[in-house]
Amino acid sequence: MKYVIFIPDGSSDYPLDELDGKTPLMAAKTPNIDKLAKGGFGGFTNNVPEQYDPGSDVANMSIFGFNPACYYTGRGPLEAGSEGIPTTPCDVIFRCNTIYSENGEMDDFNAGHISTEEADELLKGLNDYFAEKYPDFKGKFYTGVSYRHLFIYSCDSVEEAKVLSSIRTVPPHDMVGEKLVDNLFGDCELAREIQQIMFESKEYLKDAEVNQKRDIPANMVWLWSQGVTPKLPNFEETYGITASVITGVDLLRGIGNFAGMNIVNVPGATAYFDTDYKKKGEYGIEALKETDLLLIHIEAPDEAGHAQNIEEKVKAIERIDEFIVGPIIESLEGEDFRAAILPDHPTPISVGTHTRDDVPLVIYDSAREGDECESFDEEGVKKGSLEFKKGHFLVQRLIDGDY
Repeated sequence: MKYVIFIPDGSSDYPLDELDGKTPLMAAKTPNIDKLAKGGFGGFTNNVPEQYDPGSDVANMSIFGFNPACYYTGRGPLEAGSEGIPTTPCDVIFRCNTIYSENGEMDDFNAGHISTEEADELLKGLNDYFAEKYPDFKGKFYTGVSYRHLFIYSCDSVEEAKVLSSIRTVPPHDMVGEKLVDNLFGDCELAREIQQIMFESKEYLKDAEVNQKRDIPANMVWLWSQGVTPKLPNFEETYGITASVITGVDLLRGIGNFAGMNIVNVPGATAYFDTDYKKKGEYGIEALKETDLLLIHIEAPDEAGHAQNIEEKVKAIERIDEFIVGPIIESLEGEDFRAAILPDHPTPISVGTHTRDDVPLVIYDSAREGDECESFDEEGVKKGSLEFKKGHFLVQRLIDGDY
């Protein structure tokens, strides 16, 4: 038996006047996905426990089969797991965005989608700047992909690390157009030190050579979603099957690494509109020859939601259908397989950020007839018969045929 979970990140949405009252999922031409829906079972799920913000970290940890309420320690630590950065129990790992701030506001949370090469030069410069100015500086910046990076702060004790990890921080994509000072976190000494690092980064970045060549300079860093390294159970030991992960996003690779999954690196997987959809589909087909379960994640619909770009969101969904879902399902014809498709969370065009609404879910079983589900979208799954269950049960539902 083979299993596939397709994750079109943030693809769920609200009806839009520009699409004649349809959502992007409803408006997109998706013959391959609709074939799964019409032959499968439809319903809704929710991947975000009530105590958490609807982030991709929490939501995808659920889809990967792990209850965030038991294992989640922050987004930063998951991304550190992707990079293989060694940490201690005293290290607090922050997600670090290179941003553009103007007039004290969050103007652009990704600094015009800065390139990895440009960001790497800036972060290396920041490390030198802080090390020279503060010989006992406790932090270090690590380059990720594009605007998504890490900052690790070494506390003096495990207790101090727990305090710093517990401070609520604000995702930069949730505060575009808002004053930075209105989105600062706690008022303890540790929090003030982290905030000072963010604001002092402007002193170096404003004159950095890279930024002189950019229309949208990366003139500040924003630190958020911090925590200590999590301890995830081994996926194969937990579920009795092997798994591969395809994604262009570090935090999902981190979840996979911590759970002992096989991480498939796909050339051209950019986690943006220009990602190589065709290559992802081809690598997915090959991965399924070696492992039982494939989790294949596509970030582009989420990026379009944040950018409030309707055309790109619809286009991304259609490309997922044509180059990923279609070829992978075709490659499985003639053998027993089960497939699921669902977003991790909605990223509605009208709000430009994540929401915690329930998301549509379709499960297809090659050996069973489906229900009355009509299509994979917010309306089409309403006629389906899937019982509502929290997202972290999905993997076990696929294995058990529980639908």
